[in-house]
Amino acid sequence: MSDFTSGFWPIYISVLTLVSILGTWVFLKSQTTRKFAPGEKAELMEHTWDGDLQDLNNPLPRWWLGLFYGTMIFGLGYLALWPGLGNFAGLLGWTSKGEYQAEVKAAEAKFQPMYAGFMQQDVATVAADPNARAIGKHLFLTYCSQCHGSDAMGAKGFPNLTDNDWLYGGEPDTIVATITNGRAGVMPAWEPILGAQGVKQVANYVLSLSGRQHDAALAEAGKAKFAENCAACHMPDGTGMKALGAPNLTDKVWLYGGSEATIIETIAKGRNGVMPALTQTLGTTSNKEAKLHLLAAYVYGLSQQK
Repeated sequence: MSDFTSGFWPIYISVLTLVSILGTWVFLKSQTTRKFAPGEKAELMEHTWDGDLQDLNNPLPRWWLGLFYGTMIFGLGYLALWPGLGNFAGLLGWTSKGEYQAEVKAAEAKFQPMYAGFMQQDVATVAADPNARAIGKHLFLTYCSQCHGSDAMGAKGFPNLTDNDWLYGGEPDTIVATITNGRAGVMPAWEPILGAQGVKQVANYVLSLSGRQHDAALAEAGKAKFAENCAACHMPDGTGMKALGAPNLTDKVWLYGGSEATIIETIAKGRNGVMPALTQTLGTTSNKEAKLHLLAAYVYGLSQQK
């Protein structure tokens, strides 16, 4: 990669660009014939086809030449004013980063008063405000829909945010903490400890906790193994522990799927779920906290609609 970041390449690009424009100008000039004098006719070339089809050396139309030369003059002017010649920044000093920062600053100044008003309200109150929900939805579609879906109903491995089932809790402060700092949920692989048969037994016991079809004999054998190895996180009754993000196994909500094969896979190989911290994604804008507040209110409101 260092071969393409040396000082040679900006010079190479600049020289190649300017030589190309100059070469085009010279070539066009060499192909331009003089304007005909009154009564003068075009030169007849040697080629004749089909008896009377002739090739004449007519001058290029002046309007066409003017447009062509104009594009080259425009190109030189553009390269002088804006970036385009290697490291040369242009006489205007324009950069895409500078324009972006200016637009962000203008947007922050425009929305700051509105954000300040929402920051004075708690999450539940903001969630009930139609304008706040509209802003929160745009933020959600920008930063969250890639994983949780545009309808917030999630997908395999990504929680549904429209129900009342929460891994870490659905209280406003908890949602704010989740979005702000992210989450890292780890389910260890148990097959090395339980063995293949033990994994199948525990899987059937887990199925029994939520009333799903299961093998009673396997479930009974897996009950003790669950108490010994799984209850520390999922609790002895399987209702889970929100402090650790350990899911409730007694309901019919499954993050990765509730079939026997999927549960066996989960127990045997473990799971690693990561929710990134949006403090990094939102950057260092002065309205970052307000955006997090509005986003948390939108997510909180989704689960209150049912």
